[in-house]
Amino acid sequence: MDQHNAWDFETQYKQILFKLKLEDFKLKVKNLSGGQKKRLSLAIILINRPDLLILDEPTNHLDLEMIEWLESYFAKENITLFMVTHDRFFLERVCNEIIELDNGKIYQYKGNYSYYLEKKEERIASENSSVDKAQNLFVKELEWMRRQPKARTTKSKSRQDDFYVIKEKAQSRRKENVVELEINMERMGSKIIELHKISKKFKDHIILDNFSFDFQRGERIGIIGKNGTGKSTFLNLLTGTIPLDSGKVVVGDTIKIGYYTQSGINPKPGQRVIDVIKEYGEFIPLMKGRLISASQLLERFLFDSKKQYDYVEKLSGGELKRLYLCTVLIQNPNFLILDEPTNDLDIVTLNVLESFLLDYPGCLLVVSHDRYFMDKIVDNLFIFRGQGEIENFPGNYSDFRAYEDSADVAQKEDNKAEKKDWKQNNPTGNLTFNEQKEYQKIEREIKDLEIEKAKIEHLFSEGKVADADIATKAKELEKIISTIEEREERWFELSAKIEG
Repeated sequence: MDQHNAWDFETQYKQILFKLKLEDFKLKVKNLSGGQKKRLSLAIILINRPDLLILDEPTNHLDLEMIEWLESYFAKENITLFMVTHDRFFLERVCNEIIELDNGKIYQYKGNYSYYLEKKEERIASENSSVDKAQNLFVKELEWMRRQPKARTTKSKSRQDDFYVIKEKAQSRRKENVVELEINMERMGSKIIELHKISKKFKDHIILDNFSFDFQRGERIGIIGKNGTGKSTFLNLLTGTIPLDSGKVVVGDTIKIGYYTQSGINPKPGQRVIDVIKEYGEFIPLMKGRLISASQLLERFLFDSKKQYDYVEKLSGGELKRLYLCTVLIQNPNFLILDEPTNDLDIVTLNVLESFLLDYPGCLLVVSHDRYFMDKIVDNLFIFRGQGEIENFPGNYSDFRAYEDSADVAQKEDNKAEKKDWKQNNPTGNLTFNEQKEYQKIEREIKDLEIEKAKIEHLFSEGKVADADIATKAKELEKIISTIEEREERWFELSAKIEG
């Protein structure tokens, strides 16, 4: 017992199970959910205190509290970790070496995720420089090779061999995987989605209790909370997938919801990848009136011409997620709901998805445990505390953690209605909670209005406005300019308070 430090074994395993939210020791393993079974297998490994631990996507199906506990656990334990993960915060805080598989080669980086990004950029720049030099030499050598056969004597045999080496090098320019998601979005009206005192509970488990909220144009809201607090249920209530106990959800006439669920895609037996997309049409509308075919769209989602005719059941988990995401986005939604969109997506696809979402002009509502992802794309949070308590927080996940870490329990109770000074050097620190939201909203509104203004001005400058529509378009432009001036005036008022 002394040799194996076993006297404290019961305390240790209970602590780990408690942290992984496996508190009912009498539960039958066969009755556990998929996420609970994954947490149990993780607990068994941690209890055994291995010297080497191999993990495949360890943060999937863990809530943020568990992930952060796991990070701190690995930080203090003397364990060699070898893992596959797309959780970039986890890579940043836990790993001190990264191995990358890229274009059939392995690259090693002695550092965390930030170091990896920096050094990878330097490597690619160096590779492209070498390729550019090879291409210049290749052009000269190609001219020589194309001369009359008599010019290629036995003496020039070595030069011919060198030519093929140069050719291979010149044609080795890196092929970047780029997913272009410039889908044309339907225009939004003034009414988005209104939640009027909605409530839902399952027996004694309260999900929502008279919750009200009025979504505004361009809002980007993330939802976080422990597993079981009702995050996914909230999305299903919002979309009418499950019924409310009381209250109502009012959806604006112009709102078209795109809902990416955790259940994923449900292909028909024997269905091919191209057939899934063609169900939504042979051609897809893009910005500026352009069209692309279903096949071209799939290529932009990294499905080459051969892969498009694979059976859907042959796809990997990440490919299925990518295909499903494609089917949601091509339906042209202006209110996008994403439930754990980062699970099983590789980092390349994640970066592209983030770039698209940063430019997405519609409303965005996201449930995710990927802190890096949430930090980049949301500017407001719903914190699901459990038993129907939902806190509206102005900021991203790092802002929320900074606030939580800097305020003790008493301060948080005092600041529920008005959260001030929760972030050091916060640019909106002199504003009230509601004024912070208004300030962020006005900035988004002005951006959207400027885009609308530029579109109409372009039509006039190109002479593309029909005579019968000139008066209407002129009034529309006048109204947009007037609204911009009003919003800018209010923006300056709030800016003055910040500076004051």
